[in-house]
Amino acid sequence: MNDEDTKPEDNKPTPEAANDAAVDAKVEGAENMTPDPVETLKTENSDLRDRLLRSAAEMENLRKRTEREIGDTRTYAIAGFARDMLTATDSLSRALMMLPHEAREAADATTKSLIEGIEMTEREMQRLLAKHGVKPIDAEGQKFDPHKHQAMFEVPDPTRPEGTVVQVVQAGFAIGDRVLRPAMVGIAKGGGANGQPADGSIDKSV
Repeated sequence: MNDEDTKPEDNKPTPEAANDAAVDAKVEGAENMTPDPVETLKTENSDLRDRLLRSAAEMENLRKRTEREIGDTRTYAIAGFARDMLTATDSLSRALMMLPHEAREAADATTKSLIEGIEMTEREMQRLLAKHGVKPIDAEGQKFDPHKHQAMFEVPDPTRPEGTVVQVVQAGFAIGDRVLRPAMVGIAKGGGANGQPADGSIDKSV
């Protein structure tokens, strides 16, 4: 047979050969798509590091919150008891205030001993309250603070800046940063910012 007698159809690949070629191409493509193990490890390592950092941050926040709650519990656990104790110390203070100085001087030895005992008890209760963080609120001469003071009345006083506490009716107390009981006070009225009359006039009376 001559070369001229060869037909073009004879050079076409058979269906089986074409199928084998397609399979080989798919296998080669799949091999090319296989992820790089090093890159995979780097990605996993980065993910694990992020998780570890987040867990560490959460644990640190939990530790700080727990410490803060424990501190608050220690500081404020006796708040209710301290408030009741203040009522008792107030009763002792009022009892001593109601006793005139002349009566003390004229009292017999037994009564004087009783008075001294009440005074010592009142001082000891105040000391124990202070030991556990209960401190009096500074009020007299201070600018009125609604968070710490309770205004009972106003005192016309042009020589004091408006809103200055000029009288303490009942002492206030705080424990830590919390107010156990606000101070009951009287505040100045009628004075300007510098203690001058609000209308600008000056009282020249003697």
